[in-house]
Amino acid sequence: MLKSNKFLKEKNMNYSCFNLEIKDKVAHVNMCRPDEFNSMNKAFWSELPHLIDAISNDASARVIVLSGEGKHFCAGMDLANFTQGGEGPKAHLGMRKESGYRVTLDLQYTITCLEKARIPVIAAIQGACVGGGVDLATAADFRFCTKDAFFCIQEINIGMAADVGTLQRIPRLIPEGVVRELAYTGRRFLSEEALKHGMVNQIFDTREEMMQGVMEVAKEIASKGPLAIAGTKESLNYGRDHTVEESLNHIALWNTAVGISDEMGTVFKAKAENKEPEFEDLLPRRKYLDGEFSA
Repeated sequence: MLKSNKFLKEKNMNYSCFNLEIKDKVAHVNMCRPDEFNSMNKAFWSELPHLIDAISNDASARVIVLSGEGKHFCAGMDLANFTQGGEGPKAHLGMRKESGYRVTLDLQYTITCLEKARIPVIAAIQGACVGGGVDLATAADFRFCTKDAFFCIQEINIGMAADVGTLQRIPRLIPEGVVRELAYTGRRFLSEEALKHGMVNQIFDTREEMMQGVMEVAKEIASKGPLAIAGTKESLNYGRDHTVEESLNHIALWNTAVGISDEMGTVFKAKAENKEPEFEDLLPRRKYLDGEFSA
């Protein structure tokens, strides 16, 4: 259920799978179905991108922390999703396959929204991070976990190839040979191994200690210039998918077009006055098609 929050009231939001708290420029998005191990039911797939996009567009937070309530971070797809819907539309095979393809693209965006957010996303993982949970974790900017955490590319164990992001993102995080072993066997990838290979940044003994550590890092990020952070995330994501030369050209264009002088000026002025810099927030993203855009 959803905690009362000025941001949520203003946006008229009501979600069944997530709680949201925004404090000190940190948006804490907490999956709140612990009895179901935060499995990804039908509502989850529509609620998450709506919530993340709203936080990113509103610009009232500068970093997102994604966590799961209870013993486990996320048990992946709720298998009831595969048994709902009856016979489906009566159309020839090609029509039905094209429709299914579009559905998969929508499911992929539920994960990709974390990557597309203007602000960094930190995943805080305890217990099971399975199937779709791994999709979430790998789409985050970086990850922390507890010592009892484990990861599993579960899709292979139910007879399918993972198709919403894990196979595309995890090879950028850990060695390809390890990726292929995990993807082909569906075995558990324990926290110590995840730390060894760079899947997570740090391991904590308990969830409480992890959340305290994660929030400290989140607050540090939130204290930086939000325009510089947005440009850094944009550049890192672009560089992952392009050559060094293309990426250098991209950041040159970004800094030239967006400008870096305002936040640099804020830093230099604060240093001269022996103060901590205080930055303006990003502007809320205006949407022309929703009638929010004005010249």
